[in-house]
Amino acid sequence: MKDMGEVDVILGIKIKRENKGIVITLPHYIEKILKKFNHEACSPVSTPKDPIEKHMPNTSKLVDQLEYSKAIGCLMYAITSTRPDISYAIGRLSWFTSNPSRQHWHAITRVFKYLKGTMNYGLSYVGYPSVLKAYLDASWINHVEDSSSTSGWVFLLGGGAISWAFKKQTCITSSTMESEFVALAAIGKEAEWLRNLIHEIPIWP
Repeated sequence: MKDMGEVDVILGIKIKRENKGIVITLPHYIEKILKKFNHEACSPVSTPKDPIEKHMPNTSKLVDQLEYSKAIGCLMYAITSTRPDISYAIGRLSWFTSNPSRQHWHAITRVFKYLKGTMNYGLSYVGYPSVLKAYLDASWINHVEDSSSTSGWVFLLGGGAISWAFKKQTCITSSTMESEFVALAAIGKEAEWLRNLIHEIPIWP
């Protein structure tokens, strides 16, 4: 069988080897979605979300729901591949997919502008420390329209993120402490699954 050499791109993810490790990025995919939604010439911004803007359910005219759903779907792939930095912004905006407003679409375009300026951002893995670490946070009912708390976490291994999530909690909590415990229970399940997976892959001792 012919040796195909080291992989360079897989599923749109570019793999670079540098500094005794690897870096994975999505520049070509991001260029593609910016062009698809006519934002290839947009001006970059420094953050994916306006920190003072509150997203509320749409009570006015509906914008193009299909186009909004397509944008969310394209950005979700970026999140699951190499861009956990846009998880909160897109996770929040995905809640309004069934009834998006002009404000929600404007927030999507801000994410496009952020990606324009950070096209080469990615995840770096250097192989150490070979210890699974996790960071977790929870927010208790900061969106009064649905009384839901939210959880967010990231797992690190070998110097980079390997698993991350931002999601609504599935139960209604009565305090900040309770929402933290719900988040802790969820991340515990993820930690156990990742630990078992790593034990099955003979890479690290």
